[in-house]
Amino acid sequence: MKPATIIGILLVFVGIIGFSIGGFSFTHQHKDVDAGPIQISHDKKETVPFSPILSTIALVAGAGLVAVGVRSR
Repeated sequence: MKPATIIGILLVFVGIIGFSIGGFSFTHQHKDVDAGPIQISHDKKETVPFSPILSTIALVAGAGLVAVGVRSR
């Protein structure tokens, strides 16, 4: 397989994952007070969204690279 085809397949895969998941979230634990034996903390949840525009660009570019890789044989 040509490198263009492999990169195209990976981009299509990334585009599909971007559309299906929509983003990911993770949790941080922040310490508010640390006074000797007393510790007060809270959890903060943050979300990182995947842009639908970038997912579309990845899908289109991936499909184009797959087409170029197949056509050049």
